[in-house]
Amino acid sequence: MTIWHPDPSTLKRPVYASLADQIARAIADGALAEGTQLPVQRRLADDLGIAVQTVSRAYEDLARRGLVAGETGRGTFVRSLRREPEPPYLPERLNELIDLSILKPICEPIHLERMKAALARLSEDVPASAILSFRPNVVFPRHRALAADWLRGCGLDVSPLNVTVTNGATPAQTIALMSTAPPGSAVGTEAIGHHTLTPLAGYLGIRLVGIDVDGEGMVPEALDRACAEHDLRAVFVQPTVINPCATLMSEARRAALVEVARRRDLALIENDPLGPIVEGRPPPLARLAPERTLYVTSFSKIVMPGLRIGYLAVPDRFVAAAANRHLVTMWMATPLMAEIASTWVADGTAMELVRWQRRAIHARHRIVAEALAGIAYRAHPESLHVWVPLPEAHGESAFVSQARAQGVAIAPGQSFRIGDAPLPPSVRISLGSTDATQLRTGLAQVAHLIHAAPEPALLAI
Repeated sequence: MTIWHPDPSTLKRPVYASLADQIARAIADGALAEGTQLPVQRRLADDLGIAVQTVSRAYEDLARRGLVAGETGRGTFVRSLRREPEPPYLPERLNELIDLSILKPICEPIHLERMKAALARLSEDVPASAILSFRPNVVFPRHRALAADWLRGCGLDVSPLNVTVTNGATPAQTIALMSTAPPGSAVGTEAIGHHTLTPLAGYLGIRLVGIDVDGEGMVPEALDRACAEHDLRAVFVQPTVINPCATLMSEARRAALVEVARRRDLALIENDPLGPIVEGRPPPLARLAPERTLYVTSFSKIVMPGLRIGYLAVPDRFVAAAANRHLVTMWMATPLMAEIASTWVADGTAMELVRWQRRAIHARHRIVAEALAGIAYRAHPESLHVWVPLPEAHGESAFVSQARAQGVAIAPGQSFRIGDAPLPPSVRISLGSTDATQLRTGLAQVAHLIHAAPEPALLAI
C-alpha cells in the first residue's frame, strides 16, 4: 500500500496554508482515508524542511475546517467526510401527509390574534432605538433586565449583564459552543441527542463525543470516562424533557453531573428551550453550577413559532467571549422581535401562552395514551413529542418509509444518534405539528404498523 506524503516542491507562501490545502485535497481525493493518522508534527517538519510551528498552524487550520481532529497523547487523525446530514423532519410541508416529524408547539387562533395585536401596538409606539440604532448597548439594556425576570421563572438568578438576547435557541447554542470549545477540541453530549448539534459542531471544527444515556439522561460515570479518553472541554446537555427520549433528569443526577464537571473543569451548556413549561422540575444545572454553566432558553417552542427570540445566560468568565462571538456572527437579535418578547414578558402575555400551551400538551398526551395503548413509549406530560422504540422485527428505515407510504411522516431515531454506537430502532413522534384530529389519525396508523408484520417498502410505480 502506498503511503501518501506531502510534496515539498508544491509548497508556496504562506507555507502553512499551502500545506493544509495539500492535505485537504488528499483527504477529498481519498488518498488519506478516514481515521488515518497524520505524521507527527516534528517529523513532518524535518521531512519537508520547514518549521514545526508551520506544521502546527497547518494542522490547526485543518481542524478548523473539520477535516482532522487531535487526540491528546495519540496524535492527529483524519475525520470522516460525511455528506450533509438529512434533517429528521420534512424540509417542506406536503399537504397529502400528516406531518408528525417536526417539533413545534400547538398553535390555534389565539396565537395569531396575540401577534396581530402586538404588531398593531408596536406600529403605534415603536421605540426609536429599535429602528434607528446600530448599537446593541443602546437597544438591549431594558430587554436584558426583562430577560433576567423571565429567567427567574426558569429557576435562575442571573444579572442582566450576564444575559445575551439572541434570535432563538440555535444562535445561543452556537455562541455557547464557540465560547467554550475552540476548533479541534472535543465536546461531550448525549448519545441520543440534539439533531442539529452534529452538523453545527462539524462546521465549527469541534469533535462530538456521544455519552451513554439511561432513563434519566446522561450517565455521570460515562461522562467521567469520556473525559479521561477524549480531553473534553465542554458538555452539551438537555436534562429537561426536550431531549429525544423526553426524559426528565432528577436533581440527584444533575448534582452528580455537576460534580464531574467541577472535578474535570468542564463548561456545561444547558439547552432548555421549554423553560418554565415543565412543572415541578428540578433546578437547572445553571443554578447548581452557576460558575460554569451557559444556559439556553427561548420562546418559539412554548409561546409561538414566529417569536424567534432566545436568552443565553453565561457565567462572568464567559461574558466577554459570548458578547464578542454574538457580535461577529449575528451582531444582535432582531429588535422588533425582542420588543414583542419583552412586552409579553412584562405584561404577562408570554406566561399566559405558556400556561395555554401546557394545557394543550396535556390534552395531546391523552390522545397519545388512547391511540398507543399497549405500546411501550417514552414521554413526559409536558413533552412536545414521544419516543417510540420499535419491536425487534421492524427495521427503522423501512418502518419510517412504510409510515410515509401510509400518509404519516415521523422522525427516524438514527437522526438523533451522536457517535458510532448502535441505536435500537426507534422513532420520534411530534404532538404539536398538526391538529388533534390529524394527530389521532396519524397515531392510529403508526400503531397499526407496529402491530402488523413488517413489510418491505416498495417503490411506487
